[in-house]
Amino acid sequence: MENSELEKSKTFIIVEILEYIPNSVVIKTILRKTTGNVNVVSFDSGEAMTEKTSPFDTFIQVIEGKAEVIIEDKANILDTGQSIIIPAHSRNTIKANVRFKMISTVIKSGYEDLV
Repeated sequence: MENSELEKSKTFIIVEILEYIPNSVVIKTILRKTTGNVNVVSFDSGEAMTEKTSPFDTFIQVIEGKAEVIIEDKANILDTGQSIIIPAHSRNTIKANVRFKMISTVIKSGYEDLV
């Protein structure tokens, strides 16, 4: 897995920076900062991320294909162009019934005011 950011001030086509790899979930970092990160992720058909929880909200946007995003046992089907926010501290998993690509954005700052 590559953790380096993309080159700044250089244009790119988001769906083309990451390929599908058979039987894999592939993650490419767009930006990684202490205050949050942006990744593009490709899922081959039949693949899934392990169920997890995060202390931060996570914004998911499908950029190609169709994803199943399960939040607290409720399934949400997202088509290309659709988005969802996974609330902080919610059990969630992301599944590929068909292959798809998505952008995942986590912003870690701003939670200080909620304490």
